[in-house]
Amino acid sequence: MRRTSMQLAAALIAGGLAVAGCGNSLQLGAAATTSQGRITSAALTNQVANLTAAYAADKHKGVTPQRGVTQVPQQVLTWLLTFRIVDKLAQQHGISVTPADVQTQLKALGATAAQNKIDTDTFISAAGGVPPDLKPQIGRYFAILQKFENRLDGGKAPTAQAGQSALQVRVGHAQCLAAKHLGIHVNPQYGVFDYANFSVVVTPSRLSGAGSPSPSASASAKPRLTPDC
Repeated sequence: MRRTSMQLAAALIAGGLAVAGCGNSLQLGAAATTSQGRITSAALTNQVANLTAAYAADKHKGVTPQRGVTQVPQQVLTWLLTFRIVDKLAQQHGISVTPADVQTQLKALGATAAQNKIDTDTFISAAGGVPPDLKPQIGRYFAILQKFENRLDGGKAPTAQAGQSALQVRVGHAQCLAAKHLGIHVNPQYGVFDYANFSVVVTPSRLSGAGSPSPSASASAKPRLTPDC
Protein backbone atom coordinates (compact mmCIF):
# COMPACT_ATOMS: atom_id res chain seq x y z
CA MET A 1 0.00 0.00 0.00
CA ARG A 2 1.29 3.42 -0.94
CA ARG A 3 1.77 6.25 1.48
CA THR A 4 -1.67 7.69 0.78
CA SER A 5 -3.23 5.08 3.04
CA MET A 6 -0.23 4.06 5.12
CA GLN A 7 0.20 7.64 6.27
CA LEU A 8 -3.49 7.99 7.03
CA ALA A 9 -3.00 8.62 10.74
CA ALA A 10 -0.61 11.49 10.08
CA ALA A 11 -2.86 12.93 7.39
CA LEU A 12 -5.96 12.83 9.57
CA ILE A 13 -4.36 13.95 12.81
CA ALA A 14 -2.57 16.82 11.08
CA GLY A 15 -5.86 17.88 9.57
CA GLY A 16 -4.39 18.26 6.08
CA LEU A 17 -7.68 18.73 4.27
CA ALA A 18 -8.34 20.39 0.97
CA VAL A 19 -11.46 22.55 1.09
CA ALA A 20 -12.04 25.96 -0.33
CA GLY A 21 -14.60 28.51 -1.48
CA CYS A 22 -16.06 31.95 -0.93
CA GLY A 23 -19.24 33.94 -1.15
CA ASN A 24 -22.51 34.04 0.76
CA SER A 25 -25.28 33.50 -1.81
CA LEU A 26 -27.07 30.36 -0.68
CA GLN A 27 -30.18 28.37 -1.44
CA LEU A 28 -32.72 28.20 1.35
CA GLY A 29 -31.90 25.46 3.85
CA ALA A 30 -28.35 24.95 2.59
CA ALA A 31 -25.27 24.66 4.78
CA ALA A 32 -23.20 25.09 1.63
CA THR A 33 -23.64 25.00 -2.12
CA THR A 34 -21.39 23.92 -4.96
CA SER A 35 -21.75 23.35 -8.66
CA GLN A 36 -22.51 19.72 -7.73
CA GLY A 37 -25.53 20.79 -5.70
CA ARG A 38 -26.18 21.80 -2.13
CA ILE A 39 -25.34 20.29 1.23
CA THR A 40 -28.49 20.81 3.24
CA SER A 41 -28.48 22.07 6.78
CA ALA A 42 -30.51 18.98 7.71
CA ALA A 43 -27.85 16.66 6.26
CA LEU A 44 -25.11 18.51 8.11
CA THR A 45 -27.09 18.43 11.37
CA ASN A 46 -27.52 14.67 10.99
CA GLN A 47 -23.81 14.10 10.46
CA VAL A 48 -22.92 16.43 13.33
CA ALA A 49 -25.12 14.28 15.58
CA ASN A 50 -23.33 11.17 14.29
CA LEU A 51 -19.89 12.61 15.03
CA THR A 52 -20.97 13.89 18.44
CA ALA A 53 -22.23 10.41 19.32
CA ALA A 54 -18.95 8.93 18.07
CA TYR A 55 -16.96 11.32 20.23
CA ALA A 56 -19.02 10.25 23.27
CA ALA A 57 -18.35 6.60 22.44
CA ASP A 58 -14.64 7.32 21.97
CA LYS A 59 -14.50 8.96 25.39
CA HIS A 60 -16.19 5.94 26.90
CA LYS A 61 -13.46 3.78 25.34
CA GLY A 62 -10.79 6.03 26.82
CA VAL A 63 -9.83 7.55 23.45
CA THR A 64 -9.36 11.32 23.23
CA PRO A 65 -10.36 12.95 19.91
CA GLN A 66 -7.32 14.52 18.28
CA ARG A 67 -9.30 17.49 16.94
CA GLY A 68 -11.20 18.20 20.12
CA VAL A 69 -14.95 18.30 20.41
CA THR A 70 -15.53 21.99 19.69
CA GLN A 71 -16.58 23.36 16.29
CA VAL A 72 -17.97 19.98 15.25
CA PRO A 73 -20.17 21.49 12.49
CA GLN A 74 -17.06 23.02 10.90
CA GLN A 75 -15.21 19.69 11.09
CA VAL A 76 -18.06 17.81 9.45
CA LEU A 77 -18.77 20.42 6.78
CA THR A 78 -15.07 20.44 5.92
CA TRP A 79 -15.20 16.72 5.20
CA LEU A 80 -18.47 16.88 3.25
CA LEU A 81 -16.93 19.48 0.96
CA THR A 82 -13.60 17.68 0.80
CA PHE A 83 -15.33 14.68 -0.72
CA ARG A 84 -16.79 16.90 -3.43
CA ILE A 85 -13.43 18.48 -4.13
CA VAL A 86 -11.66 15.17 -4.70
CA ASP A 87 -14.56 14.06 -6.88
CA LYS A 88 -14.05 17.21 -8.94
CA LEU A 89 -10.31 16.53 -9.09
CA ALA A 90 -11.05 13.02 -10.35
CA GLN A 91 -13.40 14.42 -13.00
CA GLN A 92 -10.85 16.98 -14.17
CA HIS A 93 -8.08 14.40 -14.51
CA GLY A 94 -10.09 11.46 -15.80
CA ILE A 95 -9.58 9.35 -12.70
CA SER A 96 -12.01 6.59 -11.80
CA VAL A 97 -11.98 4.27 -8.81
CA THR A 98 -13.67 0.90 -8.36
CA PRO A 99 -15.36 -0.58 -5.30
CA ALA A 100 -12.28 -2.79 -5.00
CA ASP A 101 -10.06 0.32 -4.85
CA VAL A 102 -12.22 1.70 -2.05
CA GLN A 103 -12.12 -1.58 -0.15
CA THR A 104 -8.34 -1.65 -0.43
CA GLN A 105 -8.16 1.73 1.26
CA LEU A 106 -10.64 0.70 3.95
CA LYS A 107 -8.59 -2.41 4.69
CA ALA A 108 -5.55 -0.17 5.10
CA LEU A 109 -7.58 1.97 7.49
CA GLY A 110 -8.48 -1.12 9.45
CA ALA A 111 -4.84 -2.21 9.60
CA THR A 112 -3.74 1.20 10.86
CA ALA A 113 -6.53 1.19 13.44
CA ALA A 114 -5.50 -2.28 14.58
CA GLN A 115 -1.93 -1.08 15.07
CA ASN A 116 -3.35 1.57 17.40
CA LYS A 117 -5.46 -1.11 19.11
CA ILE A 118 -8.78 0.49 18.25
CA ASP A 119 -11.55 -0.28 15.77
CA THR A 120 -11.77 1.49 12.43
CA ASP A 121 -14.79 3.62 13.31
CA THR A 122 -13.09 4.88 16.47
CA PHE A 123 -9.95 5.62 14.50
CA ILE A 124 -11.61 7.77 11.85
CA SER A 125 -13.71 9.70 14.36
CA ALA A 126 -11.03 10.20 17.02
CA ALA A 127 -8.15 10.86 14.61
CA GLY A 128 -9.94 12.54 11.75
CA GLY A 129 -13.16 14.02 13.05
CA VAL A 130 -15.12 11.96 10.52
CA PRO A 131 -18.61 10.60 11.28
CA PRO A 132 -18.17 6.81 11.13
CA ASP A 133 -21.01 6.31 8.66
CA LEU A 134 -18.97 8.32 6.14
CA LYS A 135 -16.33 5.58 6.11
CA PRO A 136 -17.05 4.62 2.46
CA GLN A 137 -16.49 8.23 1.40
CA ILE A 138 -13.16 8.23 3.25
CA GLY A 139 -12.17 5.11 1.35
CA ARG A 140 -13.07 6.75 -1.94
CA TYR A 141 -11.21 9.94 -0.96
CA PHE A 142 -7.95 8.11 -0.42
CA ALA A 143 -8.44 5.88 -3.46
CA ILE A 144 -8.73 8.94 -5.69
CA LEU A 145 -5.70 10.61 -4.15
CA GLN A 146 -3.65 7.46 -4.48
CA LYS A 147 -4.44 7.12 -8.19
CA PHE A 148 -3.71 10.80 -8.73
CA GLU A 149 -0.35 10.51 -6.99
CA ASN A 150 0.42 7.40 -9.04
CA ARG A 151 -0.17 9.44 -12.15
CA LEU A 152 2.07 12.28 -10.99
CA ASP A 153 5.01 10.16 -9.94
CA GLY A 154 4.62 7.23 -12.33
CA GLY A 155 3.82 4.87 -9.48
CA LYS A 156 7.23 5.35 -7.92
CA ALA A 157 6.70 7.01 -4.58
CA PRO A 158 9.58 9.37 -3.73
CA THR A 159 11.52 8.33 -0.65
CA ALA A 160 13.42 11.56 -0.04
CA GLN A 161 11.67 14.24 2.00
CA ALA A 162 12.19 16.83 -0.73
CA GLY A 163 10.51 14.62 -3.31
CA GLN A 164 7.58 13.86 -1.03
CA SER A 165 7.11 17.55 -0.26
CA ALA A 166 7.21 18.46 -3.94
CA LEU A 167 4.60 15.81 -4.72
CA GLN A 168 2.28 17.09 -2.00
CA VAL A 169 2.62 20.63 -3.35
CA ARG A 170 1.46 19.38 -6.76
CA VAL A 171 -1.44 17.48 -5.20
CA GLY A 172 -2.44 20.51 -3.14
CA HIS A 173 -2.32 22.72 -6.22
CA ALA A 174 -4.64 20.37 -8.10
CA GLN A 175 -7.04 20.24 -5.17
CA CYS A 176 -7.05 24.03 -4.97
CA LEU A 177 -7.97 24.28 -8.65
CA ALA A 178 -10.71 21.71 -8.20
CA ALA A 179 -12.13 23.64 -5.25
CA LYS A 180 -11.93 26.90 -7.17
CA HIS A 181 -14.00 25.45 -10.02
CA LEU A 182 -16.69 24.13 -7.70
CA GLY A 183 -17.94 27.63 -6.90
CA ILE A 184 -18.40 26.83 -3.22
CA HIS A 185 -20.48 29.06 -0.96
CA VAL A 186 -20.84 28.47 2.77
CA ASN A 187 -23.67 29.54 5.02
CA PRO A 188 -22.28 32.25 7.36
CA GLN A 189 -24.02 30.42 10.20
CA TYR A 190 -21.24 27.84 9.99
CA GLY A 191 -18.35 30.17 9.19
CA VAL A 192 -16.19 30.69 6.12
CA PHE A 193 -13.76 28.76 3.95
CA ASP A 194 -10.14 29.47 4.69
CA TYR A 195 -7.88 28.88 1.69
CA ALA A 196 -4.82 29.19 3.93
CA ASN A 197 -5.83 26.07 5.86
CA PHE A 198 -8.25 24.50 3.36
CA SER A 199 -10.88 24.12 6.05
CA VAL A 200 -14.15 25.55 7.29
CA VAL A 201 -13.48 27.95 10.13
CA VAL A 202 -15.61 29.98 12.51
CA THR A 203 -15.78 33.60 11.46
CA PRO A 204 -13.75 36.04 13.59
CA SER A 205 -16.87 37.94 14.66
CA ARG A 206 -18.24 34.81 16.31
CA LEU A 207 -15.01 34.36 18.24
CA SER A 208 -15.00 37.85 19.75
CA GLY A 209 -16.00 37.95 23.37
CA ALA A 210 -15.79 34.18 23.68
CA GLY A 211 -12.66 34.13 25.83
CA SER A 212 -9.20 33.03 24.74
CA PRO A 213 -9.48 31.32 21.36
CA SER A 214 -8.02 27.88 20.75
CA PRO A 215 -4.91 27.55 18.55
CA SER A 216 -7.11 26.56 15.62
CA ALA A 217 -9.34 29.58 16.18
CA SER A 218 -6.32 31.85 16.36
CA ALA A 219 -5.01 30.43 13.11
CA SER A 220 -8.31 31.26 11.42
CA ALA A 221 -8.57 34.81 12.83
CA LYS A 222 -7.64 36.16 9.41
CA PRO A 223 -8.94 33.56 6.96
CA ARG A 224 -7.91 33.83 3.34
CA LEU A 225 -11.18 33.81 1.42
CA THR A 226 -9.85 33.72 -2.15
CA PRO A 227 -7.83 30.95 -3.82
CA ASP A 228 -4.20 31.45 -4.63
CA CYS A 229 -3.53 28.42 -6.79
